[in-house]
This record gives sequence, C-alpha cells and structure tokens, in this order.
Amino acid sequence: MNNKTICIVGLGYIGLPTAALLAENGYNVIGVDINEHIVQTINQGNIHIVEPDLDSFVESAVRAKKLKAYSTPQSGDIYIICVPTPFHEDGDIPKPNIDYVLNAVNSITPYIKNGDLVILESTSPVGTTQKIGEVLGKAGIDLSKVHVAYCPERVLPGKIMEELIYNNRIVGGLTPQATKEVTSFYKTFVKGEVLETDASTAEMCKLTENSYRDVNIAFANELSIICENAGINVWNLIDLANHHPRVNILQPGVGVGGHCIAVDPWFIVSKDPENARLIRTSREVNNDKTDWVINQVKICADKISSKLGRASQIVCFGLAFKPDIDDLRESPALRVATDLQEQGYKVMAVEPNIQDHDQIKLLNLEDGIKKADLVVLLVKHKQFCKPSFKQNFQDIKVLDFCGGMD
Repeated sequence: MNNKTICIVGLGYIGLPTAALLAENGYNVIGVDINEHIVQTINQGNIHIVEPDLDSFVESAVRAKKLKAYSTPQSGDIYIICVPTPFHEDGDIPKPNIDYVLNAVNSITPYIKNGDLVILESTSPVGTTQKIGEVLGKAGIDLSKVHVAYCPERVLPGKIMEELIYNNRIVGGLTPQATKEVTSFYKTFVKGEVLETDASTAEMCKLTENSYRDVNIAFANELSIICENAGINVWNLIDLANHHPRVNILQPGVGVGGHCIAVDPWFIVSKDPENARLIRTSREVNNDKTDWVINQVKICADKISSKLGRASQIVCFGLAFKPDIDDLRESPALRVATDLQEQGYKVMAVEPNIQDHDQIKLLNLEDGIKKADLVVLLVKHKQFCKPSFKQNFQDIKVLDFCGGMD
C-alpha cells in the first residue's frame, strides 16, 4: 500500500508528525497548510513546533523527497484531515465549530476518485464524519466507491512520534467496507491494535476519553482549593491517599489546557446538556480553578506591593498548557499571565519553549529569578524541577500551583 500518495490537510501538532511518520514508512506525502510560512519552513526540512524527534523525521523525509508541503491540496489516493475544531462562544454552552473540517473537505473534492480513502483525524462532535459524506455526495462523488472514516489521534504532546506508532487506534467508517479499508491502511504503520467500529461510536469514544480525564482532573483541582482553605498540603494529601490500592488521584494544576481536554467535553455537553451534568460541572470546575489562581496571585501581589511601596514584579514560570512543550492552545497558565496584565499588574514570564510572545514580556531563566518580587510557578517544565532552581527562592515569595517546589 505504501506506493500510494497521501495528502494531509493541516500541518500542525498532529498533521506534521503524521506526515513525517508516513513518509518514513515509504509513502509519498503531500502536506497542505494555508500558512505559507509553515509550508516554506517544512520544505526547507525544518519544523515550526517543538516536539522531540520530529525535526529529524521531517528533515529525513524532505531530503528523501517523500514529503513536500503546499498551500493548496494536490491529487492523492488517501486524504487525511487534521485541521482545528474549536468552538463558538455562544451562550452558556460553547458550540462546536467544524467549519475548518468542512472547508478542508470542500478543498479536496476536485481531486477525489473512485477507491480513494478520506479520513478525518480532527477531534469532532458526533455526526461530523456523516457530514463529510454529505459534502462529498453533493459534489457528485459516489460514496459507494470512496471510503470515508474517522480515526482520532490519541497522542501526548512530547511523545507524539512514539505514540503515533505504538498507541492503539480506533477506526469508524461510514460503511463496514470503509472501516476495513482504512483499518488496513493504519495497520501499515501502527504497531498498536487497530480497533474497528462505526463512525459515530469512534467520534464519541474520542470525546469520552478526554471527558473522563477532565472529570478526574476536576476532582484534583477542586480538592486543591478545599485543602488550601483548610491549611492542608494537597500534594502530601494526594500522595497519602494514593497509597490506597484502589485510589489514583491525579495532580492538581492551574486548570486544563490544550486543544483536546479543554474543548472536547463541550462537544458532548452541547449535544445533550440535560444529561451531561457531571461533564459540564467538571468543565466549569477546571475553568474556575484558573480564576481562583488569578485571584490568589492578586492577593499576594497586592500585599507585596504595599510592603515595597511600588508595584510588585510578577514573574510567571511557564506559559504552555503542559510541561516541556511549546503549545499555548487553551493554556490556563497563559490566561493567568494575560489576565493579570490586563488588570494592571506588572507581569513577565519565563517560558523556555518559546522565543517570544506578543502580549507577555519573556525573560530568560536567570533574569526571571533576578527580577521577581513574586514567583508564580504555573507549569512543571523540567528546567523548573531541578534542586538548583528551587534554591534561588530562599528570600522570594513563591506561589506554586503545579507542585514543582514540592
């Protein structure tokens, strides 16, 4: 099968690693992205995101002429859609926005021929794959001769190249034949198990996985606020509780970020708000945790300012949504920094995984330590977990919201 040409629409955190991996497995890969800078960067054999091992995969694929990027779709045999699926802030419950998906489908319809595979990987609300089929049908494509399926990614930023290979995958086609054809394709490069189902179940499975995680994080975040009010060290408490053989409490943080966990539960809630009560509450708890963090920082900064007789300098350590990546999507740490700045506080940040930011002034680690009147530890980047890092704050007030100092 690897004599096929694959056209991947969207070269972000999932599309580019997938493209590079498929090229490594011998496929001819066409990458498509509307961002011309991304296209040029990839065609030079470079990458525009931080992800371990991705640079070597892309460089090798481009050098071998197995991967080439374009700003518009090109003809292929297998089409994979990896574009964003954000939500509309519409009322109390955010509504899924699948415009990017449908635009991507419309852009490839002129190239689709009998026997081609059309695969959606973007996390999507239930029914999106069916809508893809409807778009193709309206374009005059015979759906009995084109195989449409959903196969969600299940990767952890920082381990994407490894997990694309070894994680289990789910394939749900619009027809049983589509499921089998697309499953056969994934088995050419996935060493994990490839499980077969229908499109709607596959879509719901992805949303369920991330909602499950969101619910469990909400428990930890809610517990952290209760413990703060009770004068109890939540990190010590969780460690003790997790010695129970059937208890595994997650670690609290600033909130929940990233494109998946912070977004996907709303897709379920918007579909059935009457019954998705726990899922909605968990989303609200995790969003509220970020507001709580902002308030705690303000209280502490105001006390320091009163003592100093001037505005205190707040240095936030970490802006990404999780440790050791550069991904700022839906990042609660970034929201802490920007909200504080918008409210008139003097805020700077140390974020070792990005070069600059258009709102927050970035400092290197040494300057961040020197300039801080108040250290706000938001993300457990590896640079912030070294004993030598902690020793710098003997005489500086530290608010640790991610357990790094413990």
